[in-house]
Amino acid sequence: MSTTVSVETTLSHVLDNAAWAALTGPHAHFAERLGRAVRYPVDVAGFHALTDIDDPRAWADLAALVGPGGTAAVSGVAKAPDGWEIVRSGRGVQLVDTGLRAEPDSEAVRLGPADVPEILDLVARTRPGPYLPRTIEMGTYLGIRHRGRLVALAGERVRPPGWTEISAVCTDPGHRGRGLATRLVRAVAAGIKERGDHPFLHAAADNGGAIRLYESIGFTLRRPTVFSLVRPTRPTAAAAVEETA
Repeated sequence: MSTTVSVETTLSHVLDNAAWAALTGPHAHFAERLGRAVRYPVDVAGFHALTDIDDPRAWADLAALVGPGGTAAVSGVAKAPDGWEIVRSGRGVQLVDTGLRAEPDSEAVRLGPADVPEILDLVARTRPGPYLPRTIEMGTYLGIRHRGRLVALAGERVRPPGWTEISAVCTDPGHRGRGLATRLVRAVAAGIKERGDHPFLHAAADNGGAIRLYESIGFTLRRPTVFSLVRPTRPTAAAAVEETA
């Protein structure tokens, strides 16, 4: 058994609630927390997390955190608890590195705040998943340019202890078939491994092409996931007091 597989097994609980582990660990500087609920700032990432999705107290804290009419994006919730409804949900898979060859890429350039408009344009055209104005602050983002124009992208997103998620993997439709996405995944992974973390990522469950690609370069399916956008169907205690005052 390889070292990566052994470590993944040991730390599997961290990836079961990755956003919570990140926001109470390496990404704590982003955390907006209320008791047993936490979230990223709305312009950084849309993720919310609970200490335990089976704990009604955590859901009460989340309701207070998002406020009246607010929504929360949470993982692992296939059925809304009492007092909540699912607005929409999607099934995915979580994959971990068990044999990825990580290596820098001479054409990959580090992207920064000045590149955000181009990143948002590429993401809008390719739809790899949500990307917000300050997502760039979550970690290292690398891109490949063609004649000065950004044509491929990949970077780091959620970062629980010992792990870093690779995300926003996308290529302009006119430049696909050249292996740019694979090169960038390897390059981002090189930076992750250099600091001692292990790469993982998510893909939509029905995106067979992406899953096969990731498996072919050294990722292994760890578990199915579900991501849901939920909202409270009744006011929080604080809101109820305000309404009756």
